[in-house]
Amino acid sequence: MKTLPLLLFTTLFSLSLNSYANIPSALKVEQLADNIYALIGPTTNRTPQNLGNNANFGVVITDDGVVLIDSGATYQGAQMIHNAIRTLTDKPIKIVINTGGQDHRWLGNSYFQALGARIIASERAVEDQNARLQRQWSVLDKLVGSAGMEGTEPVCADQTFSDQLLLNVGATRIELYHAGAAHTPGDIFVWLPKQKIMFSGDIVYTDRMLGIGSQSSHRSWITVFQQMAAKQPKIVVGGHGQPANLAKATADTYDYLLFLRGAVQQLIDNDLGMEEIGRIDQSQFSYLKNYPQLKGKNAQRVYEELEWE
Repeated sequence: MKTLPLLLFTTLFSLSLNSYANIPSALKVEQLADNIYALIGPTTNRTPQNLGNNANFGVVITDDGVVLIDSGATYQGAQMIHNAIRTLTDKPIKIVINTGGQDHRWLGNSYFQALGARIIASERAVEDQNARLQRQWSVLDKLVGSAGMEGTEPVCADQTFSDQLLLNVGATRIELYHAGAAHTPGDIFVWLPKQKIMFSGDIVYTDRMLGIGSQSSHRSWITVFQQMAAKQPKIVVGGHGQPANLAKATADTYDYLLFLRGAVQQLIDNDLGMEEIGRIDQSQFSYLKNYPQLKGKNAQRVYEELEWE
């Protein structure tokens, strides 16, 4: 059986990737301050159209290059992010920060690493990425499709840290904090103290209901949110939803976590089993997108966690 010459195969593969990545971008660029931007993804599920980028990303342009917050869910999703950055600056991407273990936080790493970027994540995030890779890959393949997954290779961070990492990129101060598990075990928040802007990753959801999964820890999540909020950010860019003030972030994330913990605990105190979880009235949060799909699952997960406490 004849094989294609390597050069021809590489050219065809490159054309395939480029044609797929040039679909209309699912990301909306929003300026937050001078040289600081959020790339806002849809609040719907991962699809072939968004290439897994149903999340938010951050761009900080410094005098020493670009710092990107989260790299996208696929190689072509990373291209989509890079194309958005190119509309803002031609400076090179020097650092990519992974804020957690979800696919859209890190599976685009290989694209940016090939451009010379240094990848940074918490130690716990890398552990989580490796632990859940096969499951995340399988879900992505179903939702994004094999064509959308072309080129994607799992590459973890070059540099890790435990609790905090303080960076000076040119004249820009960027602080990274891992205060504990939240939506995923290695979630961090990225703090720009001069501008008082917080990129929270999946510690904060706005406009859509957060998801409490088997990898989450709702009790620790409450504490982590408190530590993040103690910085008193003027703008919070959550992992999903529109950038917001702290009050909005608190209402959509922290208040919901507190409410659900209290409601499930009351159920347990009344000797009611998980089969009675539907008794909990979560309708005060029905304004959040994905409420019907997630409210029951979230309550079940909190019940499981409280049983173990």
